[in-house]
Parts: sequence; structure tokens; C-alpha cells
Amino acid sequence: MIRICSTLADAGYDVKLVGLKRKTSKPLTERPFRQKRIPIIAEEGKIMYAQYWICLFFYLLFSKADILCAIDLDTIMPVYYASKLSGKKRVYDAHEIFTDLREVITRPAVHKMWTWIARHTIPKFPVGYTIGECYAEEFKKRYGVDYGVVRNATILRPLEIPEKHERYILYQGAVNVGRCFEQLIPAMRYVNEKLIVCGEGNFYAEAWALVKQYQLEDKIIFKGYVPPEQLRSYTLHAWIGITLFEETSLSNRLSMANRFFDYMHAAVPQLCIKYPEYEKVNAQYEIAYLISDHDPESIAEALNKMLEDENYYKRLQHNCLAAREQYCWQQETITLLKTYEQLAAS
Repeated sequence: MIRICSTLADAGYDVKLVGLKRKTSKPLTERPFRQKRIPIIAEEGKIMYAQYWICLFFYLLFSKADILCAIDLDTIMPVYYASKLSGKKRVYDAHEIFTDLREVITRPAVHKMWTWIARHTIPKFPVGYTIGECYAEEFKKRYGVDYGVVRNATILRPLEIPEKHERYILYQGAVNVGRCFEQLIPAMRYVNEKLIVCGEGNFYAEAWALVKQYQLEDKIIFKGYVPPEQLRSYTLHAWIGITLFEETSLSNRLSMANRFFDYMHAAVPQLCIKYPEYEKVNAQYEIAYLISDHDPESIAEALNKMLEDENYYKRLQHNCLAAREQYCWQQETITLLKTYEQLAAS
């Protein structure tokens, strides 16, 4: 959202990003747009949503704004009713297929509630955008809306590929359930390079336990949270990037991870799960080794191919240089700004 809000602010819009304030919320950083946090008492569950929705509804209802943007399904109800009662224009920013998230579909009552909310509200947001063509097609099929595609691609910057003294493999992002650590960690027994993990998450302790179980403490290094500037250096100097997901839901299968673009923009070939969005890019610019089966043997085979086959590796790296020119934030802003220009003029 920081990138979207900054782009809109740079284009001359008066932007305010509204969110909730938790006990663990870090201080706000100065941005080129305004920011507002709504304090809540409950930290999770239905009470949290009820309190946040009510507070957000009244805040938006009386706010001086021309356009209200709902960011994913968990803000859509207050945005819809506030815009309807106040006559403000509305737009939907969909980063995921919320009704198909693993934590939703595995709880029948919760799934039923969010499914009803989606069917009740999304068709009433004819203007919107989402993070990939597969998501856009799914929204069209389910709700009859034609949404634009605004990928969360990396900003295109000048690139000088550094000399790499180490050939380490990099995982950057949340260390969460469903990111294939149960397969990636044992796969490293068959790979003669180090794996560096930059990130934290709900599977961090379990991942570290697996490292100890397989006695790979000298080969797999956990860095925890790494600040963005420092992370960019890790990415730039990596030999291979990792983009793996278990197919826990349709939303997961049709998604497109930010790290996919980060590796691409650093000209770092990557091991990637063979999901539709990645297949489309790879068919156009071969930048990744795609695997359908994420068992340890398949992962190790793919990593060793990229480590040992110099011609193959250089081909992937060279293709990254072409792909990053097309799949960059500067290109994505065209659709983003057009969406808001047309909505403002309507």
C-alpha cells in the first residue's frame, strides 16, 4: 500500500491511508501521504472486526474525501456503506481472493460469512484492480466485475550485477506455514551451498527445529527480520532465489509473490513453484526453474541444476534483465493512475 499511496500522491492526489492501531503497532514513518490509525480494544476475532468496521464506517462517512478505496474484503463493508450513504465514489483494491484463503476455507462458519460479504459487496464495486491476471479472471467469473491488473512489481532501478564471492541461496519473506520449509530444509542435505533465510513468521520456530533435526546448522542461516535496504543487498548478492508455496488454497495458487519480482530485478535466477502466473512470465522470459513437485529431491535437483550448469544459469540471468524492463512498478502505475483518473472524472 505504501507504493500505491506514494504513486497517487506523486500524481497530485491528496491521499490518506487509514488502518487500525494495535498494541504492537510500530510508530508511523513519515510518508508523502497522510496516515491515520484507528485504535481498537480487541486484537482479534469477530469483536475486533465489529469494532473496527463500526469505527471505520463513521470515520469514512464524515471524512472529506471524493473516493474511498477498500483494501481487500476485510475493509469492504464499511467502505461500501459509507460511500453509499455519503455519495462518495468507491474502488476495490484486491490483493487476494479472501474467501479462498486457507484460514477461511478451513472454518465453515467463517467461510460462509465471508462468502456472503463478497457476494453482497464486490459486484457493487464495478471499479477495481488486483495483483494478477488470474485473480482478475476469477473476479470476473464470480462477481461479473472487470478489474484491471496492477502487479506489486519492483521499482525499476539501474542495476550493476556485483561480483559474487559466495553462491548462497536466498529465501526472503515471511517464514510461514505453507512456504515449503518442510521440504526445502531437508533438500539442503543434497546441495553444497548455504541457504540464507531473511524473514520471520508463524513457522519460524518449527523451521529452526527442522534445521537442528537434520543437523544443518552450518548450512542454513536464519537472519530474522532484515530492514529493506539491507535486504536489497542480500538479494543482489544471492546466487539463487526461492519462491515456493504449498497449494493450500485457490488464492494461494493464483497469487504472485513480491519476491518473484525482487529476484527478477536483481537478475537472480530463482527456483519457483509452477503456478499459473509464474508460468505466464516464464513462458515469455525464462527466468526461473519451475517445479510442480516440491518434494526434497525435486528441490535439490533444481538447485543443483542452477548451481552446476553455467550456461543454463547465465541464460536465466540474462533473461531477468529483459523481464525487469516490462515487469516493473513504472509499468504497473499506468493502469493504477488510469483507474483513478477515470473514476475521478466519472
